[in-house]
Amino acid sequence: MTDTTKILTHYDLSHANTMALSCVARHAMILDSDQRLADDLAVALAFAKNANLPIFVLSGGSNVILPSTLNALVLLPKTTGTQLISQTEQSVTLQVACGENWHQFIQTCLNQGYYGLENLALIPGLVGACPVQNIGAYGVQVSDFIDKVIAYDLQTGQACTFDNTACDFGYRHSFFKDNPNRYLISHVVFRLQKAPNILTNYGDLADVSGKIASKNGRTTPTPMDVFDAVVQIRQSKLPDPAVLANCGSFFQNPIIPIKQFHELKAKFSDLPSYLVNDDFIKLPAGWLIDKAGLKGKGIFPILTHEKQALVLTNHHPRHASQHDIKTTQDFIINAVKTMFGVSLVREPVWLDEHI
Repeated sequence: MTDTTKILTHYDLSHANTMALSCVARHAMILDSDQRLADDLAVALAFAKNANLPIFVLSGGSNVILPSTLNALVLLPKTTGTQLISQTEQSVTLQVACGENWHQFIQTCLNQGYYGLENLALIPGLVGACPVQNIGAYGVQVSDFIDKVIAYDLQTGQACTFDNTACDFGYRHSFFKDNPNRYLISHVVFRLQKAPNILTNYGDLADVSGKIASKNGRTTPTPMDVFDAVVQIRQSKLPDPAVLANCGSFFQNPIIPIKQFHELKAKFSDLPSYLVNDDFIKLPAGWLIDKAGLKGKGIFPILTHEKQALVLTNHHPRHASQHDIKTTQDFIINAVKTMFGVSLVREPVWLDEHI
């Protein structure tokens, strides 16, 4: 007989998403053992099949917009552990369990002299979620350092491995994002460098990291200086989800053709931009929203953050709904489209009651 004692009923997810939306899952299962993961998944898959329920994997809940009721079996991965796979004089390969806290993992790497991820500090969430969205910040994407992703196919229950190419990484994109609810990522394998490669050519990172280095008696920043600078910048602009509910950057930075950029630049001389290639330019969505006069505004209880217009904040935690999010989202999209002719695209995953 299948052991279903770990299957929870009517599970409250309001504390499991950083937007603090009220949501109750029909069933849930906490995956807290790396050693029992395959067995626990087998139980979950059998239960979901018998109950005719879809399965949804909810990691740190920092990049998802939940409905009030989720008619699914929700898997909550909490497994932890980091294993040294191999190393050379130049690099180290680490296999990291999906439930490891992302920011703390970066801190641990830096303390051990493993470099590359410092620009991605303070991004909320767990390691297992980072490949799905191909998280990025300050000119670095996590895909630059992912060697492979180990996952379970939730249709077959079989373990499978994807190398970097098979992950089909792009800007805020991956194979896993294109195949939602198909895979549970159990481990991510990173290849990090033992020699620093400082990247500070994005935003005000060079200035802040340089000041931190100078304060510590150094002429050039170390990776830890960059890490500290990213933390300082993000804390100065972005709200802590534990204090003010939010899900981080709500809109992707739009990428537009060069011709359209030049037309906009003629109208808005202070328009910042980042070259993608000879044909396309990336614009900062936060600047567009701010320029449209929407910083700190929206439709209550969902407002843009007063210091960073790219972030939507929830001022009525555990009472606000998906509908409230959509109302403010559409308000912002329409305002930016009217002013700039640029269409913003939502970044977080949007779930319906019936997945």
